[in-house]
Amino acid sequence: MSQRVYIFDTTLRDGEQSPGVSLAVSEKVQIARQLARLGVDVIEAGFPISSTGDFNAVRAVAREVKGVAVTGLSRANFKDIDRVWEAVQYAEQPLIHTFIATSDIHMQHKLRLSREQVLEAAVAAVKHAKSYTSSVEFSAEDASRSDLDFLCRVLAAVIEAGATVVNIPDTVGYTTPAEWGRFIETICGKVPGIEKAIVSVHCHNDLGLAVANSLAAVASGARQVEGAINGIGERAGNAALEEVVMALHTRKDHYNYYTGVRTQEIYRTSKMVSTLTGMKVQANKAVVGNNAFAHEAGIHQDGVLKERTTYEIMNPDMVGISSSKLVLGKHSGRHAFRNRLEELGYILSEEEVNKIFTRFKDLADKKKNISELDLEAIVEEEMRRVPHTYSLEYLHISSGTTIVPTATVGLRQNGQVMEEAACGNGPVDAVCKAVDKITKLTCTMTEWGIDAITEGKDALGDVTLKITLDGQKVYMGRGISTDVMEASAKAYINAVNKLVWELRQAEKNEKNESENNGS
Repeated sequence: MSQRVYIFDTTLRDGEQSPGVSLAVSEKVQIARQLARLGVDVIEAGFPISSTGDFNAVRAVAREVKGVAVTGLSRANFKDIDRVWEAVQYAEQPLIHTFIATSDIHMQHKLRLSREQVLEAAVAAVKHAKSYTSSVEFSAEDASRSDLDFLCRVLAAVIEAGATVVNIPDTVGYTTPAEWGRFIETICGKVPGIEKAIVSVHCHNDLGLAVANSLAAVASGARQVEGAINGIGERAGNAALEEVVMALHTRKDHYNYYTGVRTQEIYRTSKMVSTLTGMKVQANKAVVGNNAFAHEAGIHQDGVLKERTTYEIMNPDMVGISSSKLVLGKHSGRHAFRNRLEELGYILSEEEVNKIFTRFKDLADKKKNISELDLEAIVEEEMRRVPHTYSLEYLHISSGTTIVPTATVGLRQNGQVMEEAACGNGPVDAVCKAVDKITKLTCTMTEWGIDAITEGKDALGDVTLKITLDGQKVYMGRGISTDVMEASAKAYINAVNKLVWELRQAEKNEKNESENNGS
């Protein structure tokens, strides 16, 4: 009989630790809702003690996302654990995840604690977490480089203290599949009481082996895999959950395990994570890349036309990729439009539908046919917006090979339109400088990129960029339009709105703290 493998998603915690990624609370909630629709078992929504923003995000996910366990990460100390509980207590299935390093290199150089001190801290942390909730996960950081006997002692002790999940991370992506399989098998056979807990693994991809190591661990007794959508995360990232899930599904003849994941939601989840984090999926990425089900060689094309399975081991429909086109145009009505949104998985309020319908009509005037990808791009851009401090009213650009690029930009704020003009090294630079004049913020653009969402001369341009005000915090903006300059302007304004919103929230929090201290 096949056995269940649980999926622990850390896209919102470890995934957000990818350099340059910073998700707003609303964006984390949006992704978390999609993860719940995907069918993951646990969502790790952040590291609550690390910042007020992370705490608010974990709390919001716990309150608003149903049908899934929600957790936050904590170090093995009471203050961290208390903070996690403050955030996750609102969840239907609250879970506390606490960790401490168990490798000699971490204990000596980072923690500066003895083995006995680490053991005591681990047990105390689990007992404290257990006082809040019955579901407690303990992670032995850098387990793959830990002394096996000592690691087994720690795991036995935390299980006795009440841990319901023990996670064995390959924190630095050091191990190899055969070695890791033996390591997990030894732990499953050697640790007293191991049958009382779920054995989990969390593999990093520094050597490109995260998915292979995760599957080797499952074959050797692990029953939970931790990872992130699209494999994002610290350094080279985590195990890509979509790859783990589809490997178990496609090769169930070999592994004989199953997950609770609704595979048809994989592509949509991947797309959403890529959009909101600004981390593009490489074309040749397994399962969800643009080329994953593309065939160029004549022999391959001939084979697929005769029988799909000659060159495709997975059906693209299985992961939610369809070649079907959405037949909507400028004459389409609101009712048909709403129905199509629901078919695509978007359950929106009347106000949201009205906004998106207006955007759709504007695009339909410029494009003859609207594809599913066009519609998804409009929906995702509209849904991810922070409150509009500034919105683009108009844009005029003068550029060429013999003149200095100049942009005139009109922004609307509180019903008033403000205009400025600026010159730049190029038209995009000129647009950004004109926006800076209006907002009185001198931002630095650290990244700019464009993708064509669909094919043809009237394709939507999808501009993603990143800006910073202080060189520390990075804000990602996205804009779509059939005009590249308009898309760039929208993306820059989107990022500036995020920056302004966060500055205002910080001022409000400061004011509240000052008033509380004064009272």
